[in-house]
Amino acid sequence: MTARRDIEAITERIRQRSKPGRERYLGRIASASNQTANRAVLSCGNLAHGFAVCSPSEKVALGADKVPNLGIITSYNDMLSAHQPFETFPALIK
Repeated sequence: MTARRDIEAITERIRQRSKPGRERYLGRIASASNQTANRAVLSCGNLAHGFAVCSPSEKVALGADKVPNLGIITSYNDMLSAHQPFETFPALIK
């Protein structure tokens, strides 16, 4: 058996083993895609932080709860942390 066939066989075993969990996951994704965003449960402070970097048109869209948004929390946290983990990095990445 070649390395390629080994990899294909391993990949197929992973697919089969993951199938039930993946089907549940895809079902939850499909269900969630039919729902609107619910930012009303966020505090004013969280909303303000979330909207602060948005353009005016994005703020209108997000405020209307019609579109989803995704935040990369770790990046946001690291960049604004009081511990300043990126203090010594070039200004370009800030």
